[in-house]
Amino acid sequence: MNAFTFAKIKNLTGFYYSIFLWLYRLAVGISSLWNEKARRWLDGRRNIFEKIKLELQNEKSKTIWVHCSSLGEFEQGRPVMEKIKLRYPKYKLVITFFSPSGYEIKKNYAGVDHVFYLPMDSKKNAQKFLDIVIPSLVIFIKYDYWYYYLTEIKERKINCLLVSAVFRKNQAFFRWYGSLQKTMLKCFTQIFVQNEESKKLLETIDVNQCIVSGDTRFDTVVETAEKLEPIRAAEAFINDKKTIVAGSTWRKDEEMLQTAFNKLKSPDLKLIIAPHEIHHAHLDELKKLFPNAIRFSELSHDSALTRNILIIDNIGLLSRLYKYAHITYVGGGFTKDGVHNVLEAAVYGKPVLFGSNYGKYKEAVDLVKAEGAKSFCDSAELYETLLILLKNENDYNVRSNAAKKYVWGNKGATEKVMNYIEINRLLTS
Repeated sequence: MNAFTFAKIKNLTGFYYSIFLWLYRLAVGISSLWNEKARRWLDGRRNIFEKIKLELQNEKSKTIWVHCSSLGEFEQGRPVMEKIKLRYPKYKLVITFFSPSGYEIKKNYAGVDHVFYLPMDSKKNAQKFLDIVIPSLVIFIKYDYWYYYLTEIKERKINCLLVSAVFRKNQAFFRWYGSLQKTMLKCFTQIFVQNEESKKLLETIDVNQCIVSGDTRFDTVVETAEKLEPIRAAEAFINDKKTIVAGSTWRKDEEMLQTAFNKLKSPDLKLIIAPHEIHHAHLDELKKLFPNAIRFSELSHDSALTRNILIIDNIGLLSRLYKYAHITYVGGGFTKDGVHNVLEAAVYGKPVLFGSNYGKYKEAVDLVKAEGAKSFCDSAELYETLLILLKNENDYNVRSNAAKKYVWGNKGATEKVMNYIEINRLLTS
């Protein structure tokens, strides 16, 4: 391919990317008429540069910019952020989110210095954002690549790291039409991938600035487990009884749990459900499924002793609640997006159960192979699995030990990132 042909393809790709950005913005605008998340996406970006400039105008310290798509990516990057704050206290951390579900929950997070929505990608916006923030180092967590931001970062010769990335061969990077995506990857100074397969895939497209570091989420969940703060109300409710803790559940999960739990007919068994959505309509639906349940916000000493089903109606408890489980259940395995964070449950050394749609999540696949987790297809299979784990002590212990060994044996990705920063002197102490 000659230079002229390549330039034509590049310009055409850039044109299509601009069309994509315009259509995306239009779709969000239309959706905002009835969708609260889309409305927050728009409202959060209104006068965004004025907000950023006002907040940073008196900032005298050097800054590090960390970008996260949403809440999950924030938690993935949190151990790196915390280590940076500890080892490089002179720098201020500027965090950006693409999604409202990340920003709204973490906008007041005390562990960083500034939290903003990321302005929509464009050459002008990228230049304006970088002119205001002036980052000494940029870190993207896992994915959420934006062409104009990344190319502008490279043009300004700012070191840019991609942390905890994972790649699959069916992604656009590895297709004939993926020239723009490949260009974005080559903007990173260093890419830290979760596994060897990702590294080999990148090498096929001549992206060689890559280190296999593992997944920083292992460090996040291990740290949470090590610094566990007790939940006294949950302890009172459990009262030393065997308990199933089901987290991030959707309607299909809850229907299966209802059928299986009722079929077990065990008066000493307790169930705690922390649904993925906690708006009033869903909580009311959940109460209809489990009429004898009580909400966490309504829990009292007397009700803790007399009820056997507890519905969590707030955010922030789940990662600690799994500690109290005899068996854990992670929801999402019957949705199109797949199962939620299985590591939060497995870190405590408890068997993990989830639905059949888990194939694109390496940690879920690995946990099943290691026998620390078991997948099921319907309520009958869930019931049989629960029955075995409750009755067969040997099977229970095998799965518990396998779950804990898998998580604790894979920690350490954060230190690999920090070692790279230190050895290459990307930041001054």
